[in-house]
Amino acid sequence: MAKKVRILVAKPGLDGHDRGAKVVARAFRDAGYEVIYTGLRQSAEQITTAAIQEDVDVVAMSLLSGAHATLMPRVIKMLKEQGAGDKLVIGGGVIPEEDIPELKAAGVAEVFTPGTPLKTIIEYVNSKF
Repeated sequence: MAKKVRILVAKPGLDGHDRGAKVVARAFRDAGYEVIYTGLRQSAEQITTAAIQEDVDVVAMSLLSGAHATLMPRVIKMLKEQGAGDKLVIGGGVIPEEDIPELKAAGVAEVFTPGTPLKTIIEYVNSKF
């Protein structure tokens, strides 16, 4: 039997809104993925630790606060430092289009902005496994 892909859905930083992250987490679950949701206000350190402890294949971060340019690359850097740089990292939330190339250069595989159909996100992750 094939290993079930595990996805960590995380809300880094001081965001107090997680409705979108919960919708995406449920979509992943309904698509057959095993989903771990970290909850609100997670530090980069907490997300990295959870990703390693839970042995996830994907780290999906959602940000609305504007801290994406700092927090997403920090998680990627920490994953690499701890020997877990092979995890697929995707991002979403209110992220300006002009910031997306910088995030991708830092190692974010794909960025999904508001209005992206859930099917598109699921198909992207499906294409990687």
